[in-house]
Order: sequence, then structure tokens, then C-alpha cells
Amino acid sequence: MRSSLLILLLNSLILSTYSQDLKLPLWDGIPPLQSNTDTEEKHVREGILRISDVQIPEIEVYFPTKQILNGQAVVILPGGGYRILAYDWEGTDFAKWFNSEGITGIVLKYRLPEGKSQSDPKEVPLLDAQRAIRLVRQHAKEWGIDPENIGVMGFSAGGHLASTLSTQYDHAIEREMDEVDKLSARPDFSILVYPVISFRDAAAHSGSREALIGKNASDELTDRFSGELNVNDQTPPTFLVHAQDDLGVPVKNSLLYYEALVEHEVPAAMHLYPSGGHGFAFGIGKGNVENWRSELISWLKK
Repeated sequence: MRSSLLILLLNSLILSTYSQDLKLPLWDGIPPLQSNTDTEEKHVREGILRISDVQIPEIEVYFPTKQILNGQAVVILPGGGYRILAYDWEGTDFAKWFNSEGITGIVLKYRLPEGKSQSDPKEVPLLDAQRAIRLVRQHAKEWGIDPENIGVMGFSAGGHLASTLSTQYDHAIEREMDEVDKLSARPDFSILVYPVISFRDAAAHSGSREALIGKNASDELTDRFSGELNVNDQTPPTFLVHAQDDLGVPVKNSLLYYEALVEHEVPAAMHLYPSGGHGFAFGIGKGNVENWRSELISWLKK
């Protein structure tokens, strides 16, 4: 009897915290592929909060109120060319918005590739993204999340990381493993917002490519990080949104990924807008692109 009461009290305590966000480091101790350095994480706010030199990657979890909690969760990967994270503009603002729809929003502060403290910089963002999905699955029951309804959302370079995760979720490197690593890192769906997809010359965003794999990467490495070349029939259902006048990341990136999804019979929805430019986020004041979030919510409900 006492144990039953204790369980009820604990569940009530967990549910009562759903309106509060929490932060959880991805790794115990020093993250894989990283060494101790004197590098300090930098936060610069110039309208947008820009974070760089991430040393301790973490997830920041935003819960809906328990009355509208629907069990769905989205891990959000802010963009920034693999050099910074547009942490609020393409991160926490969306987590809070998802809460209004009953969805748990989880922002990933992932490490950016740099040579000062990392032994293999190109592997670090994907490693953190895999870990984030696994951690959410580990805590799914505790957080009121359906472990089979956890998606990923990425913007620009964060979209590249989201597409890499969606096609290489089981990619492994040699490192020490733990119990969390036994869980699947495959997202159940992916949302790609003006994403970088291809690292091939015709459609590449050279800044993201150079930051992740360097100027003189081999064809093999370039193809590995070109998402359209790695889609298969296990790639998660995908929602894409892009503006035709995007001069930063050409719309061809989304077109290439969509064509690959169709070829492999993966359910996909693509919404293209004539204007909006790059980095429109919510799209407020940007014309028709402002409606893209309504399309997303309709797609998520299906």
C-alpha cells in the first residue's frame, strides 16, 4: 500500500513539472572525441542569441502543460553554418511554440566541429544528435513521451545534421559505450527547414561544408555527407520547407532530398514558397511563407 502511494506521489511530482523546462547534459564526464581545453563557450546576443565553442553539449526540454500533452516530441537542431547555433531563433522559440500544440520541444545544444579540443571534428555533431534521440527515448515514459513518436527538426546547417541523423542514425565510431547507446537513434520523423543537404558543388553551401569536412575533402567524404545520396527505405517520413529565393542555401537542396525520398517510397511532404529568403524561421512578416507552420502541424497530426 505504501509503495503504491509513493508511486502515485512520484508520478504527480513528474506531471507537475511539465510546465517547467529542464537541462540535461548528453554525456557523463568528458564527451567522446573531446579533450580538456581552456576553451570557453561563447554567448553573443545581437537580436539573436548565438552560441559557439560548445564544450558541454546538452538538451533543454520544454514541456507542454499536462492537460494538452499529446506524447509527441521534437528534438530541435538550430542552424548556424556549423560555426554557431542560432539558439533562440531556430531553437527555444520553436520549443515553446510546439508546447502550445501539446508537443514536447527539446533543443539540442550540439558541439560544433573545431580542431582545438576534438580528435575527429566531423563526427562530433552527428554523435551528439544520436545521443539526444537516445536520451529522449530513455526518459520517454518519465516525460510522458511516446518512444515511437520522437522526431528531429533542423534549420539550415541544423537541417543538414537532421538529414544526416535521419540517414546515418546507426553510424558508429569506436568509443566506450553505455546503456543509453543500446537504444535506437533513428528519428520517427524529420522536419527539414531550408536545409543544407548536398555537399556536392552544384548545390553545396560552401560554408557548412568547409566547417564540417574542410576545403579539400575527398569525394568519398563529400558523398557521405550529401544527404540525398544516403536515403534508403528506412529513412524517416520527412517534411521539407524552403523558399525559392533562398540565396544562402539553394532550394535545390530540398529538391534533391525530396526526389531521393520519393525514389525510395518514403512518405514526404515538401512546401516551397516563392519568397522568404534564408533563415526566415517563423516567417513572420515574410508573406505566404508565414503559413508554413500550419502546414507542419497538419502533417504532424497525420
